[in-house]
Amino acid sequence: MYRNAVLTSSPQPIKLAVMKPLAHNDSVSKEPSSPAADEPVASRNLVQVIARAADILRALEGVPDGLSLGQIAQKVGLARSTVQRITGALEAEKLLIAASPTGRLRLGPALLRLAASVETDFAIIARPLITKLSNELGETVDFSSVHKDHLVFIDQIVGPNRLRTVSAIGETFPLYCTANGKAALAEMDDEAILRLVGRKYMSRTPSTITTAEALLREIKKIRQTGIAFDREEHMLGICAAGIALRDSLGNMVAVSVPVPTHRFLEHEQQIAESLLRTKEELQIILAS
Repeated sequence: MYRNAVLTSSPQPIKLAVMKPLAHNDSVSKEPSSPAADEPVASRNLVQVIARAADILRALEGVPDGLSLGQIAQKVGLARSTVQRITGALEAEKLLIAASPTGRLRLGPALLRLAASVETDFAIIARPLITKLSNELGETVDFSSVHKDHLVFIDQIVGPNRLRTVSAIGETFPLYCTANGKAALAEMDDEAILRLVGRKYMSRTPSTITTAEALLREIKKIRQTGIAFDREEHMLGICAAGIALRDSLGNMVAVSVPVPTHRFLEHEQQIAESLLRTKEELQIILAS
């Protein structure tokens, strides 16, 4: 490596400066590297750390007693030293806390605060799908949530038919004699059902189920098929089909299609199949 030659601008004959090799300990000045050049590498490293932190949080999901650093490392496939650095940062932010004096870690209270601040109104998420369902069937579609031993209607897409069923938003209905209510009950075990609705029920029509034994027999069928029916059990002249599932926070929600009886009997199979497809689509959204 050589120093640069220098040309003088004097009118005297041009002389070239002497070019001599650099000494072993000479240094060559370099332009400082641009921050932008290092940015992609830094960004990739940051994304990788965030992804690893997310893996660690997921590994502790549903483990109230916590896990040791070694157990976490095994679950996420990282070196123990890497896990220790990341969990240390997560602990400092209260996203993880100590689960035992021996160093086990579990999810921390800061996660609850973050979860509470997220938009969790599943009705907003579900609305495009229940709108699609209503358009497909040409019928009213109700969206409800379970509150103790009854349903509360929280959204509705009104169908185009002149003869249709419409319930007011905020109106409540019992669980034991409605399609959406029975669909919700089918997501619980039998003991939980009996604790919630008891063993004897008020008759609303000649078709209303009034005993726990009859209700549990029907619930068993609903669990097998995934869909519940109300065949004039809540109101004469009205039938319905319904499905239920839990949202991301574990709240029970339901979708139902109430239809005048004469039209329901003609299209029962189509209504049931469309509702089951809607349930699958909702579950995909929840899993994503």
